[in-house]
Amino acid sequence: MTISIRFWGVRGSIATPGPETAGVGGNTSCVEIVAGASRLVLDAGTGLRRLGNELLRAGPVDVTLLLSHVHWDHIQGLPFFAPIYTPGTRIHVVSGANGTPTRDVLRRQMGAPVFPVDLSDVPAALSYLEVRDRQRFVAGEAEVTAVRANHPDQVYAYRIEHRGRAVVYATDTEHYRCVDPRLVALARNADVLIYDAQYLPSEYAGEGGMSRVGWGHSTWEAAVELARAAGVGKLVLFHHDPSRDDAGVAMIEALAQSQFADTVAAREGLTITVGARADVRAA
Repeated sequence: MTISIRFWGVRGSIATPGPETAGVGGNTSCVEIVAGASRLVLDAGTGLRRLGNELLRAGPVDVTLLLSHVHWDHIQGLPFFAPIYTPGTRIHVVSGANGTPTRDVLRRQMGAPVFPVDLSDVPAALSYLEVRDRQRFVAGEAEVTAVRANHPDQVYAYRIEHRGRAVVYATDTEHYRCVDPRLVALARNADVLIYDAQYLPSEYAGEGGMSRVGWGHSTWEAAVELARAAGVGKLVLFHHDPSRDDAGVAMIEALAQSQFADTVAAREGLTITVGARADVRAA
């Protein structure tokens, strides 16, 4: 009766390898959730590559891939996800409607001349589901609710529930002047809230530089406000800015912890087990 969460990519916008980001990790968004016997993957950023290598060691791969949206940093790992080149793999792709069929968007990034293998030629079996705002559906042993969030081009946040436990994934969403009531409802009493905290409040406002208002991302202060309003158990700060080094992420983590004690900054390799007793293991 547990949900296991593991972070494979925690960076936003673009992958940022290098010594200054090695502690937190430079891969873009990819989070693995195991609910009972079912495996769900949140976003297909560059962190998906290492996850795929790990999954192949355990045998045939059957996963539900929940895409928040199809901006590059959330889909670029798919061409390098080794299981798609393995017969017997099953991938159930879920995304919100965005005006173009998801299958076509994913094929486009793998089409000639920018990639040598067309998605339609891989041996894995891929199925597609495009969900509507506030739609609830079943993914193996988990129940999932999708809610439209605030970002350029359509983006969706997800609530994953399994036997009375709940994890909410809300990245690439921008806060309003008030706490977003849709996300409050989605995250109500969740055990874990994974939330976009890309900017410092001063960066977001454009103090001393360019304003980020309207860019579709949020701050650690807004994350804390949402966590409090929704009554969540644990807050995970996610989608770190590509210019944020390890020390900068640790600083934001400390600031958030001073306002909401059970806060942690997502790092590659971080695992959280939600069950009778919360267990967090560092990368």
